[in-house]
Amino acid sequence: LANAENSQRLTVSYSKSSGPGGQHVNKVSTKAEVRFHVHTADWISEDIRQKIVEKNKTRINKSGELLVTSEVSRSQQRNLLDCIQKISAIIAEASKRPREPSDEDVALRAARIEKRNKERLRQKKILSSVKNSRRVDFD
Repeated sequence: LANAENSQRLTVSYSKSSGPGGQHVNKVSTKAEVRFHVHTADWISEDIRQKIVEKNKTRINKSGELLVTSEVSRSQQRNLLDCIQKISAIIAEASKRPREPSDEDVALRAARIEKRNKERLRQKKILSSVKNSRRVDFD
């Protein structure tokens, strides 16, 4: 997001911030609102764009823009940088690939499943023998 070509794809607007600050808050528009159009970002692969849309459904408006706001600072520039960092973090999170399990992990998982199944069958046999011992023959 750092280069100039990608920054043109961001729509930035400022508004008055909420919260404490007295007269300063009422005079200065420091809250930054950045809109990033996900579907036209052709520098991001299609599967990553889909992940961004899926993970941030509540932040994307009907026109397909990812809406990020920041009002943590009294400075417009700091709030803008915070918004850009949030967008970068969202893209980085969507770009992460899940770790492939090693052969050791697969073997360990199979051993645990087998142990669980043996224990389940042992408990079934115990319960079955308890129920059989309660039966009364009327012969």
